[in-house]
Amino acid sequence: MTCDLEKNVERVRPRGSSSGATPPADSVEARALNPWLVVALVSIGAFLGQFDASVVQLALPTLGKTFDASLETVSWVALAYLVSFASCLPIFGRLCDMFGRKSLYLIGYLLFVFASSLCGLASDIDWLILFRVLQGVGGSLLGANSIAILVSSVGKDQQGRALGFFAAAQAVGMSAGPAVGGLLLASLGWRWLFWVCVPIGIVAAAIGWLALPQTKVLNERATFDWRGALLLGPALICLVLVLNQVSAWGAASPATLFLIALSVVLMALLVRQERGSPSPLVDLRLFQSKGFSFGAIAVLLGYAMLYGMFFLISFALEHGYGDSPLAAGLRLAIIPVALGVTAPFGGSLSDRLGARMLSGAGMTLCCVALAVLGFAIVSQSASRIPDAVAFALFGAGLGVFIAPNNHATINAAPKHLAGQAGAMLNLMRVLGTSIGVASASSTLSWGIQLVTGSYGDWKSFPGSTTLDAVDIGLVMLACMAAVAGLISVLRPVEEKAS
Repeated sequence: MTCDLEKNVERVRPRGSSSGATPPADSVEARALNPWLVVALVSIGAFLGQFDASVVQLALPTLGKTFDASLETVSWVALAYLVSFASCLPIFGRLCDMFGRKSLYLIGYLLFVFASSLCGLASDIDWLILFRVLQGVGGSLLGANSIAILVSSVGKDQQGRALGFFAAAQAVGMSAGPAVGGLLLASLGWRWLFWVCVPIGIVAAAIGWLALPQTKVLNERATFDWRGALLLGPALICLVLVLNQVSAWGAASPATLFLIALSVVLMALLVRQERGSPSPLVDLRLFQSKGFSFGAIAVLLGYAMLYGMFFLISFALEHGYGDSPLAAGLRLAIIPVALGVTAPFGGSLSDRLGARMLSGAGMTLCCVALAVLGFAIVSQSASRIPDAVAFALFGAGLGVFIAPNNHATINAAPKHLAGQAGAMLNLMRVLGTSIGVASASSTLSWGIQLVTGSYGDWKSFPGSTTLDAVDIGLVMLACMAAVAGLISVLRPVEEKAS
């Protein structure tokens, strides 16, 4: 989406390098074929990443019924991809800076294609989750490389246009996911949600082999933070696992308490390692800026809201209202379409009105949308117009919020850490997505327990029970919106350090 552009442009600078380091654009040995083929290649990867994320959210109710899985289990079909993506993103970003991009990017495409094929062949949900982990690793290889490859392959006077194509591809991917996914579920079955990516990825890999320029080592003196890499994945997995399983295990259960303690220990060790590392994967110096800290937390909450909404509404439409996958997909597509339409206006208006005002207004609009949607669900109205209006308002609110918030957050980072700031925001975006899905799954499961008075199979309860539980989940999303809006309004205005 548009928000990914501002935060990633500066990532072309080698991490941990001084201002005298060779810029990536100068390390390009050859610009094979037309550089706009490279733009097309990177845009295809952006499309696939957003398409996969949104289409799987729609498929979760179908997969839960197909494999007779609990909410906590089926949510891992989405979470496995997201957590592996987030865990590997800083690692691959550093490796690409050290050893070049073409080979790793092509490996990412091939791994994504291979894992997508395996996902479609999965015989049970455990194998599907495992293959989604592999798919997330491939997606992370693409995500760590994309913007740096793009801006290194076109001239400076064409970078804005190229980044516009990239943003459009992301928006189209997220918007097309629910609609195309609903059509595939209704006609060919869930396996084709993964197989449809295979031919696109093969064509993209072939284009990349021909069109991507070879690169030299971008930072030969850089060191790799192996200890940080080994701590990052387990720390994120424990955090997401406890959020996802707390409703099933109980807040005071030994398993929950153990995971909480383990998460705290791993996070503390990670922070200690990154503070002492000469070349950290996650540069914590960024959080010395209150403006950056506030903005990064708001990014996390914004994406947690978006994907928490996808999760809850998928179950509301398909199991609560009894919509077909196609009808549910078309309705769910309203959110990313509204986001994609309003995001460019949010970015342009922030220069005149200021980021704090627009970000706060965007979150206010999201709160209004959630209130409208909650009222529509509680009233059990036969009309679906209020739902559609709420989806449009929610997407528009996020569109108004994201670009100004990202722009202000990047500006709050010191100039010499601009590249790390973009990478950190990308990590916060994916981590927020994971937290949103895990929190929505746990809240929906807890809501069903609260409504029925017992813990049971969600598929055995009537649709009205699911809708009542979804309404509780919307309250959680409204709290996230309120906190994100408050953070945005109270964000301090700081002088950007040199």
